[in-house]
Amino acid sequence: MHYVGSFQSTQPKHMLALQALCLAFISVPCMLCCSVVYALCLQEYFDWAKPLEESKPVQRLSKLAKELGVVLPVSFFERVNNAHFNSLAMIDADGTVLGVYRKSHIPDGPGYQEKFYFSPGDTGFKVWDTKFGRLGAAICWDQWFPEAARSMALMGAEVLFYPTAIGSEPEDPTYNSYPHWTRTMLGHAAANLVPVVASNRIGTETWGKSSITFYGGSFISGQHGDVLAQVGAKELKDGNLHPKPDSVEGFVVQAFDLDKCRTNRLGWGVFRDRRPELY
Repeated sequence: MHYVGSFQSTQPKHMLALQALCLAFISVPCMLCCSVVYALCLQEYFDWAKPLEESKPVQRLSKLAKELGVVLPVSFFERVNNAHFNSLAMIDADGTVLGVYRKSHIPDGPGYQEKFYFSPGDTGFKVWDTKFGRLGAAICWDQWFPEAARSMALMGAEVLFYPTAIGSEPEDPTYNSYPHWTRTMLGHAAANLVPVVASNRIGTETWGKSSITFYGGSFISGQHGDVLAQVGAKELKDGNLHPKPDSVEGFVVQAFDLDKCRTNRLGWGVFRDRRPELY
């Protein structure tokens, strides 16, 4: 999805898109990472942060989840006393907020100066029992860390969700990190034998002489790391991703038999044969 400005300015478009997805029998739509971080460290953006109980995105999407009977992982900018977090609320199909995960890994680089805004998360990794399965979710930069995926898998996650906002590198606009980004999460799926769902935004943010163009290319992988669906891909062959998908709005859909996934996961024995005392 193309994101510009505050949640208030884009909320009608987000709500309509979610309603369309859910009416198409999507049980767990994966939304985007909260996009309040720009290269310039501007203090007024702190005003966007709200406590969970006052978060308008969470309140509105809780109502929508209940109305449509779907599970929604919702990113929001959270304020807790003097701390600020890049957070995700997991909303069950009856509109109940099951809990909050606060982003553990906070990057700091050109165009992604998140440490100015966000404290490191203090929740630890989280999974939730929802109407449609036991789901794990981490946020954006977390997806580069195999420990995050393994932790959620060890907690029993049946599907991993990664809402994201990633694009070009301001210091080198010619560098395309999209294939690397995707393969990292495909590795999480294959190593933990769980499906992975990753969403990413499109559009360009410009400030001064610098800019970021977000890749889009949201995708769903199977539990063996095979790409099953990819937004903007002209074609998919043999489970491989398309390295340069079109930067378009859209969605993809995939059904999973979680019981069969569990049987396959147990058959591989990778959790039985772990040796954490050696790591």
